[in-house]
Parts: sequence; C-alpha cells; structure tokens
Amino acid sequence: MLLAIDCGNTNTVFSIWDGSRFIATWRIATDHKRTADEYFVWLSSLMTLTSTTATVTEAIISSTVPRVVFNLRVLCDRYFGCRPLVVGKPDCKLPVAPRVDQGTTVGPDRLVNTVAGFDRHGGDLIVVDFGTATTFDVVDSDGAYIGGVIAPGVNLSLEALHMAAAALPHVDVAKPLKAIGTNTVACMQSGVYWGYIGLVEVIVREVRRERDRPMKVIATGGLASLFAQGTELFHAIEDDLTMHGLVLIHDLNKEHP
Repeated sequence: MLLAIDCGNTNTVFSIWDGSRFIATWRIATDHKRTADEYFVWLSSLMTLTSTTATVTEAIISSTVPRVVFNLRVLCDRYFGCRPLVVGKPDCKLPVAPRVDQGTTVGPDRLVNTVAGFDRHGGDLIVVDFGTATTFDVVDSDGAYIGGVIAPGVNLSLEALHMAAAALPHVDVAKPLKAIGTNTVACMQSGVYWGYIGLVEVIVREVRRERDRPMKVIATGGLASLFAQGTELFHAIEDDLTMHGLVLIHDLNKEHP
C-alpha cells in the first residue's frame, strides 16, 4: 500500500492508498520539530483507533516546508522500510516538465495539483488553491505547468488585519448575509469574502486575456467550497486533488523507474 503525504505550511495530510481508493486520511499540524518517532506513534495510534489494517510498502511526499522532509524520510525508512519519492527532487519524474524561467523552483504542491488537474480536466486549465496562500496554477494544453499567481491566503489576511489593527477582532471566514455589514465582525467578513471573490475573478479574467483562449477553472483547498458559493466561476471543486496527483506521480515513477 502507498502512504501519500502532503505537507503544507499549516497542516500535513497522511493518506493510505490501497491501489483503488484511499482507505484512510488523517491531518496533523505541520511542525518541523516533530520527529519520525512522534509521527509514527501518532499514525499508528490512529490506525488502531480506526481499525485501519494496512501494510505500507511505498511512500510519496509533497512538502512546501523543506525542514519537515528529513523526518518524514526517516519515518518511511525506519518504520515502513521504504525510500519515499519526494516531489520536486531530481529522481522524481513528472509527466511533463514545467516551463518556467530558468532557475525557478516551482512549489511541489503546485506541480502535484497540475498533474491531477490535467488528468481530470485536461489542459488549458487554471487551478485555484485556497491554502495558506491562495495560488493560481496555469496548465498548458499538454499538461505542463507554465506559471501562475500567488496571493496571501484568506486566513493569513484576516490574521494580519487583526494583528495590525488593535481595535479589530479575530473573526472566522464566512459568507456574509449582506455586503453591507452593520457591526465590526460583519464588516470584516464581508470585506474578506467579497474581496477574495473579486481577487479570484479578476486574476482569472487576466489569465484568460493573456492566454487568449478558453480556460477551465477548478478550485481546491479547505475554503474552496465556501468561496464557490459566491461565484459561478468554478467548473468543479476538487477536495482530493493533491492526493490524486501524488498517486499519479507515484504510479508514473513506478512504471518508469
């Protein structure tokens, strides 16, 4: 069985793939100080609690936090007896190489989303990922990542607003009942929600203008379904896009080592 690990700036997701479906998925806060032993105790405890029977023999890692990768490698080697593939490393092949400026390092999560998005929706695609940062990945007609956009994430913007303005409280992201807020919390929620809807729609409009062709738009990330309620822009919402991409990349490297 395959252990797929997606390590983001905020959370790290572990999923077990049995060859046809994900039989279990767990999430933990990302912490570069967490050791391989701690990962294993946490993971094995959850497997026991959920009666998940799995013999992991292979692993693949996508990480936007480089300092976490070492302990995840040790976890796979020490407790599962396998050498994990790490997306973005030279020994991990992609279906199509990214086409970006020479010397540019593309985030592993963006490469994985590109592979998964192309597999499910074809080329000429924009993948909007609502994560710690809100990213836009542009996929060419042949499946290559050709660039994109990075904007501050929704929660990051709210936290910055709260920290910079002493009178403003911390609020949760929610779709407001009205655009005009009649109290501080409602004003902040409206500004963030409709502000990000505007951000997404304008960036997609400009990408389409530059590409001068129809571009499908899909969304992923924890807040994707919330923001999809405020716009008709998205062709699909993909909750498991990154994990699907990890399985595809693993299969490619297994078939063509």
